Amino acid sequence: MKKEFNITGTCHAEDHYMMDDTRRFDAIIDLVKRNKYFVINRPRQYGKTTMLHALIRTLRQDAAYLPILMNFQGIGTSVYESDITFGQFFYGELYDALQNSEEFEQKEALAGLALPQTMKELSRRITEIVKMTTKKLVVLIDEVDASSNYDAFLHLLGTLRNKYLNRKDPQDYTFHSIVLAGVHDIKSLKFKLRNPEDAQTNSPWNIATDFKVVMEFNPQEIAHMLRQYSEAENVKINFEEISNKLYYYTSGYPFLVSKLCKTIAEDILPNKEDQSYWALDDLKKSVQLLLRERNTNFDSLIKNLENNESLFRFVRAIIIEGYKIPYDPNTKNIQLGEMYGIFSGNGIIKIHNRIYEQVLYNYLSNTRLEQLIDEEKYNFRDNYTAADGGLDLERVLRNFQAFMKEQYSKKDSKMLEREWRLIFLAFLKPIINGQGHDFKEVETSEEKRLDVVVTYLQWKYILELKRWSGEKSHQKGLKQLADYLDIHDVKKGYLLIFDERKSQNWKEERIQKDGKEIFAVWL
Repeated sequence: MKKEFNITGTCHAEDHYMMDDTRRFDAIIDLVKRNKYFVINRPRQYGKTTMLHALIRTLRQDAAYLPILMNFQGIGTSVYESDITFGQFFYGELYDALQNSEEFEQKEALAGLALPQTMKELSRRITEIVKMTTKKLVVLIDEVDASSNYDAFLHLLGTLRNKYLNRKDPQDYTFHSIVLAGVHDIKSLKFKLRNPEDAQTNSPWNIATDFKVVMEFNPQEIAHMLRQYSEAENVKINFEEISNKLYYYTSGYPFLVSKLCKTIAEDILPNKEDQSYWALDDLKKSVQLLLRERNTNFDSLIKNLENNESLFRFVRAIIIEGYKIPYDPNTKNIQLGEMYGIFSGNGIIKIHNRIYEQVLYNYLSNTRLEQLIDEEKYNFRDNYTAADGGLDLERVLRNFQAFMKEQYSKKDSKMLEREWRLIFLAFLKPIINGQGHDFKEVETSEEKRLDVVVTYLQWKYILELKRWSGEKSHQKGLKQLADYLDIHDVKKGYLLIFDERKSQNWKEERIQKDGKEIFAVWL
């Protein structure tokens, strides 16, 4: 069977091209062997299920261990009606796994055990089962989030916690290790209860080891997958260049890496004249195709913002308003953003990867305040075509200035001050739609500054949006913009400034800086 890049379900080495998982796997198997209880809590499509199956396969090859895999997804609500119905469900899963295991020899003795009628009896059954075998029982539970709205699940965790604390006592012998996998860690599960005030004061899983394994793949681990593909398909790849660029765009997010590679292999390469190699431009095309599509990963990303207005504002402040927010692990919005894979950072919070940054930038600029734009008056594309066929960005900025000036007499000025960046991005979208695109440049953003690269047909335009914060800051910003234009080999740049000094509003200026021309418009 021909291998492929996999973006859905569990990855299997015999069927799929896979990144080098050795580092992640060794760290996790070490936790299991050291008798740890822990949660692999990472966003969707991060390789959690693939990791559990790899653990199962490895533990089965070691005579000292007997692994048991459960999945809490799609089990229905009836099992959560009471502590005992859920306890009996858990016992049933345990019972079935052991009866079907070739390594468990005490099947008759197991069959003779009575079904537990209370959580205390479930605790005894676990001890009795553990005593039936010399093997170390390891329980792995996937999709643990499916149980997160139910008290009975937390009560089960509390029972397992108490047994762990008393595991040296013969009457409480228990599982050697328990591994839970889901988006949420157990600390956050109690926040999802229907009645959060009913959550236990003490965490039902405070015996769990902090999960510090870095689950993102580094460039060397990505290159391992590229080599597999290259050898199998006889396609030339500059492994260092492509793997580093994949990491640049994705920060090693497993789904994004595999998705970009899959698009190149299956959609871009077959349509190239020379199909013998991957070029850097192929990866860039793959990124653009990904940014234009809708998929479950992006749907989940956006849904998590739409369901939490506070997190939405937090993300907008970072992406659109350019604020640098210090990392504080005790801040709820930061906790949520990390849990959903939106944030990363050590010192300053950042969007986890450049793909997500652009997806969220597009989402924010496409969905906010378009109703303020009079498309007939301001956004007819032919009005903005330059003599060379490119984009007349000077006219775009002048008309946007006129639009804002007009709106100040009709709209809430405080709202416009707060939303002016989003209003401009919404203003710009219909003008370039179909002929180009705009994207946020993440490398140069500083506080209260948004750098945007606009492409239109074969032309590139560099535009900076910022608030006025004094002449010294202005001169520093001009220097940075000139340097940035030089990096992009562009002679002219554009600057849109929101200035609260009313006497300075509504002007424009041509500025020469370090051999570059900068066209600036004030709002």
